Amino acid sequence: MPKGYWVSVYRTISDPEKLAAYNKLAGPAVKAAGGRVLARDGRVFAHEAGIAQRTILIEFDSFDQAVAARASAAYQEALTALADGVERDFRIIEGLD
Repeated sequence: MPKGYWVSVYRTISDPEKLAAYNKLAGPAVKAAGGRVLARDGRVFAHEAGIAQRTILIEFDSFDQAVAARASAAYQEALTALADGVERDFRIIEGLD
């Protein structure tokens, strides 16, 4: 069964306090849903229209698990804390195998 991935690229961070509140809630929510952080805030070499900002890659055992984690009450609470504190590109993608 193909794995699922969250890919999140932060274009701007307008409220670091909201981001900190989100991080306190999102980490445990992701872990409880079976997510594993593979990359976060490391070196980024952006090409073309890419943005070398905060980038996060999280792996789940399946695409459906990744979708369910995003919809979970715990993660929704984290999103509420984040509100308009950032502008980001968030995607859930299915792995190849």
